[in-house]
Amino acid sequence: MREQFGAFTASELYCPKCRKSQPVRERLLLILPTGELHEYLCSGCGQSLGERTVSVPTQPPKPISPRRPAPPPRRLLR
Repeated sequence: MREQFGAFTASELYCPKCRKSQPVRERLLLILPTGELHEYLCSGCGQSLGERTVSVPTQPPKPISPRRPAPPPRRLLR
């Protein structure tokens, strides 16, 4: 089965403290080698309502360009 949807972000989640569905704010918690960890916070009371991990596409490492040798020091003529 092919993928129909890319990625979802929550706009509202149920908050047990407020006892109703509330709009949420997304906060970046950690930047990991495999992606980013985000936390959903209730906009009413600030309670954490969940987390999601956003995968970062892997990119091949950039090739290292060879360094040129430093030029020889100049001699001052007097």
